This record gives sequence, structure tokens and C-alpha cells, in this order.
Amino acid sequence: MADTLASPPPEQPETRRDFLVLVTVSFAAIGVGAVVWPFISSMNPSRDVLALASTDAELGAIAEGQAVTVMWRGKPVFIRHRTAAEIQEARAVPMGDLKDPATDQSRVQRDAWLIVVGICTHLGCVPLGQKPTDNRGTYGGWFCPCHGSQYDTSGRIRQGPAPSNLLVPTYTFLSDDKIRIG
Repeated sequence: MADTLASPPPEQPETRRDFLVLVTVSFAAIGVGAVVWPFISSMNPSRDVLALASTDAELGAIAEGQAVTVMWRGKPVFIRHRTAAEIQEARAVPMGDLKDPATDQSRVQRDAWLIVVGICTHLGCVPLGQKPTDNRGTYGGWFCPCHGSQYDTSGRIRQGPAPSNLLVPTYTFLSDDKIRIG
């Protein structure tokens, strides 16, 4: 009696039923894949979104001291042609005075051109300061009227509840008067 409990069961040959189960499971897996694929594919970005992955901007028409706004990925991007006084003012700020320390040189590729995403880092508002008549705050950059955040001429947070500087997007100078953002 002890020998029969210890012996392995005899192997059973493959049957037609095993083949039918394998085929049925395979067809079910293919069917699930065919149903799920369109849903997964619909989560990819559309062609119009992919087209906005980069934006070119002409700089030649922007006078010194002037700022323009271009759209990139549905966000405003501020391009400011800074004056020598604005550059000097941005570089003279001691790092200890900054909430989110960053040098002016680390935020620009060419001294005269500042390119930042124009969205306040506090609650996502669009700060004022692009028009000559806008309130630019105490530091001459941008002012967010919603909660009083103030940015300097390098887009760094100087006062208010915003936790960090205005974001510098990835950009490349294609020529002296043209950039590609993104």
C-alpha cells in the first residue's frame, strides 16, 4: 500500500481535448489583443499635437527692450530682447536674495535673449509683463496679479508664493534671428 502512494501517476498521452483548449486560448488572446489595440492606440498624441512639439520663432523683428509671446505645446512662451541694463541688473543679484537660486548665465544661451515658459509656478496663471504698459513688479520682469508673485529680468522668482523660477524651455538658435523651441 505504501508503494502505490509513492509511485508517480502514469503519463497520459496528449489528447484531442488538449489541442482544442490550446487553440481556444490562442484565439481568445488574439481576440482580446484585437479589441484592446484601438484603445491603446487612441492614447498616442494626435498629429496636430505632434506638430506643436517644436515651434520656430523669428527674433529679427523684436526690438531691444521688447517682448513677444509665442505658443508652444499650448503654453505661452515669453521671448524678451533684453537691454544692457536688464542684463546687468539680472547679473548683479546676489544668490542669497533668490528663493530658487540660479545665475542669469545659466538661464540664457545668448545674453540679450531670455526665453521662458510664461506660466507662473504657483498656480499656473500667465504673469503680466509682456506689454510695455503691463505692471512688471518691483524687479522689472513679470508680475502675477493672482497672488503677487514677482519675477526679475531673468525670470527668477523674487517675491510672492511661487516656489520656483519661470521654466526655461529647450531651445536652439537656428541663426542669429531665428530659434526653435522644443
